[in-house]
Amino acid sequence: MLSAFTRAFKTPDLRKKLLFTLSIIVLFRLGSQIPTPGVSYEQVQVCKDEAGSGQSGLFDLVNMFSGGALMQITIFALGIMPYITASIILQLLVVVIPRLEALKKEGQAGQAKITQYTRYLTIALAVLQATGLVAAARSGTLFQGCSVANEVVPDGSMFVTISMVVVMTAGTALIMWLGELITDRGIGNGMSMLMFVSIASGFPGALWAIKQQGDLAGGWIEFGTVILCGLGMVGLVVFVEQAQRRIPVQYAKRMIGRRSYGGTSTYIPLKVNQAGVIPVIFASSLLYIPALVVQFSNSDAGWADWVRQNLERQDAPLYVLTYFLLIVFFAFFYVAISFNPEEVADNMKKYGGFIPGIRAGRPTAEYLGYVLNRITWPGAIYLGLIALVPTVALIAFNAQGEFPFGGTSILIIVGVGLETVRQIESQLQQRNYEGFLR
Repeated sequence: MLSAFTRAFKTPDLRKKLLFTLSIIVLFRLGSQIPTPGVSYEQVQVCKDEAGSGQSGLFDLVNMFSGGALMQITIFALGIMPYITASIILQLLVVVIPRLEALKKEGQAGQAKITQYTRYLTIALAVLQATGLVAAARSGTLFQGCSVANEVVPDGSMFVTISMVVVMTAGTALIMWLGELITDRGIGNGMSMLMFVSIASGFPGALWAIKQQGDLAGGWIEFGTVILCGLGMVGLVVFVEQAQRRIPVQYAKRMIGRRSYGGTSTYIPLKVNQAGVIPVIFASSLLYIPALVVQFSNSDAGWADWVRQNLERQDAPLYVLTYFLLIVFFAFFYVAISFNPEEVADNMKKYGGFIPGIRAGRPTAEYLGYVLNRITWPGAIYLGLIALVPTVALIAFNAQGEFPFGGTSILIIVGVGLETVRQIESQLQQRNYEGFLR
């Protein structure tokens, strides 16, 4: 991987793309440190010092995707999360709404239209999330247990509230534009790259917090153990993310005029983790709903205490079991809506393709569905176990939610890193192709 980056910097046009991507990343991180107008920066720092770096609780997921900007209430506080949510919603709606499904089949023009719908939905979600964040900051819910939580937004007038919502929404739109700039003029997928930067920016602080909380040899034993566990996790994730079942496909020869077409052999790659990180995000978001209701209702009833004991604490047995089962369920659910065996079988039959030993048409669809279900089981269990690593670290290392190598973070870091390296290597191969003369 390092050799690919070294060779890329030696290529003039790739070097320009890498430097452009790095400059956009610098701008993104700079915006993550600029406070939103109307927020008292001093009171925010007081609340962060009183609560500790790992006590964001309900807002952990959004705070991670924003690179810590959420708990500082900066102009980029919402981060990339509205765009992620909008993209997932559009992917689900494509299966449900015939008009969107027709657009998807139109190719590049239809995909451009769906991308435009994603942008509009991102802005709408940003307005809703910004309004909720401002309301949580004004009421003191954002920093529970802080003595000056109600003073984070000193001026509670309507003008200041609307200004904060507008600024945060504009920040989300700017992030979306920066991501598209990276996609067009830089290296890799822009949105994924910004997500990568947001998550990776929290690693140094999280690792240092584990060292400070440790008791063995001044915390260095715990620090080294976490580093070794992290390297092992990265190796495991890379191995599983690269694993795939290749279904062989052959195309019969066809005579068109005097020329022969087809007769080639290829394969359908079915990944073990076909759903990616989506099931973990779905499960985390769904588990946040009961805690969100309890937090904003501020109730002391029996049901509220039961939710706090069983669905808010990450070390509660019911929380662990529910989280794992939700991840497995959403893994099968997302694979079912994203991969249609009937459609693949019809396309193969249309172009004269067939799986050796399997008849074309319905038997091919049934075979693909059977294989997909078989390989989704280990992929879903793998996702569930990876997502539970922070919970194990919470108990073993007293990491207080700051264990970086696990769950959503490690899956995104490794996935984006692998995809970026692939793109760099493919562009290097295009520029240094020696053909048959070598």
